Amino acid sequence: MASRPVLVPILGDQLTRTLASLRGRAKDDTVILMMEVWDEATYVRHHKQKIALIFSAMRHFAAELRDAGWSVDYVELTDPDNAGSFTGEVARAIERHDPRAVHIVEAGEWRVQQAIEEWPDKFACDVEILPDGRFVCSLAEFRDWAEDRDTLRMEFFYREMRRKTGLLMDDGQPEGGEWNYDSENRKPPKEGLEAPQRPLFAPDEITQEVIELVEDRFAAHFGSLDKFGWPVTRDQAEEAADAFFAERIECFGPFQDAMVHGQDDLFHSMLSTSINLGLLDPLELCERAEQSYRDGKAPLNSVEGFIRQIIGWREYVRGFYWLHMPHLQRANALNAQRALPEFFWTGETDMRCLADCIRSTRDNAHAHHIQRLMVLGNFCLIAGISPREVQDWYLVVYADAYEWVELPNVAAMILYADDGKLASKPYAASGNYINKMSNYCGDCAYSVSKKAGEGACPFNSLYWHFMDRHRDRLESNHRIGRIYSNWDRMGEDKQKAYLETAEEFLVSLTPADSKWARATD
Repeated sequence: MASRPVLVPILGDQLTRTLASLRGRAKDDTVILMMEVWDEATYVRHHKQKIALIFSAMRHFAAELRDAGWSVDYVELTDPDNAGSFTGEVARAIERHDPRAVHIVEAGEWRVQQAIEEWPDKFACDVEILPDGRFVCSLAEFRDWAEDRDTLRMEFFYREMRRKTGLLMDDGQPEGGEWNYDSENRKPPKEGLEAPQRPLFAPDEITQEVIELVEDRFAAHFGSLDKFGWPVTRDQAEEAADAFFAERIECFGPFQDAMVHGQDDLFHSMLSTSINLGLLDPLELCERAEQSYRDGKAPLNSVEGFIRQIIGWREYVRGFYWLHMPHLQRANALNAQRALPEFFWTGETDMRCLADCIRSTRDNAHAHHIQRLMVLGNFCLIAGISPREVQDWYLVVYADAYEWVELPNVAAMILYADDGKLASKPYAASGNYINKMSNYCGDCAYSVSKKAGEGACPFNSLYWHFMDRHRDRLESNHRIGRIYSNWDRMGEDKQKAYLETAEEFLVSLTPADSKWARATD
């Protein structure tokens, strides 16, 4: 080991052997620092599975690095001298190792990056902050793309990323002649629709130790650890990817918006936790998906839909996040002020769709994208729930949630709190959409066919309540403005019935205790 090495802090979502701060580094001239810190585990009260996943993946990654010959300084949460923050632990590591420099890859989250950018003034050694090369589009490239555009739309960004990567391109044109096959990916669930079971990974000794730590130190946090089976190593993540490409990608596209009671995963890849941790390379996954199509093992609409979620939507929301921080955190264009209902934490509601999505969220730290958008998110939008409370909830409950991907999806996509900078319309829907795309409604205590009055599906009256109270803002929107002609044709009595039914339901909601999301002690 050199007398004054380079200190390389690796954060919990940077578990990648080809990370920019490791690339080209000599092992005998480098000390890798990894830190389990209280601040990161508790700035919101993350789901128990999320904390266990990150800590276990970190510990496994540290072991892999050591086996490969790296010097790793690993600080566990229970270390009595643990400073509790990234900055505090880097300061302690500088005292231990006297490095000549600190090299760190830029953070994924704005608040962490703000702390890192203070390090050059705090520490005596040089601090170099490196771009995160694990994305197709750099932040600088996204800013250049967004500059001088009146509106930003993912579809046009996605086309640029297709051209840049060459994925599903044929002599400069999109494979099959179309950029987007979303119209083929909206099939409702067939009777008895079931998907192959995704791989679940039994906790090994390291993971079991972390689970016990989480149960002890984070007992008050939301969620259950009973069904923990997430991949915690690259090998396990690769096995999960293999299973998806072998067993589920064929039906992923057509049924990606379908919802079936008790079928929590359906044909979704379930790879987002591994991608966001750094265990899987997103571009490699897209290349595998394309190869599945080229080999005749998966249809174009499934493969294009998978690739669009990664190099389109995932890359787009990251760029959007950094372009609009920090004010995106405070955005509330629709002036939504209602408290999050308690049932979002307990699952105790007679609305079968919401109850099932919350149960899956509690048990698995996961719900698929259409459940997050069109059931849970749709309810929060049309009920007028405070964006900050909804943001906290999504950040707490999902194992793949990091603020850079969670906040744009919630504030802008789900809640339209940014006034349409990200999405061209609010994704508001009545019970009809849920009935079409799921089997939730048949056994629900509420009737989806009943529009107002006792026993009517709350989504029906809440939808029109939302549209009515935001008419001044939304009537000119070319994608949904025509809906108001339907509202006007109803007549005053029918309108009144919708609005009174919605008001009665909203008054009946019990606000959640804020302790679920953020600690008050």
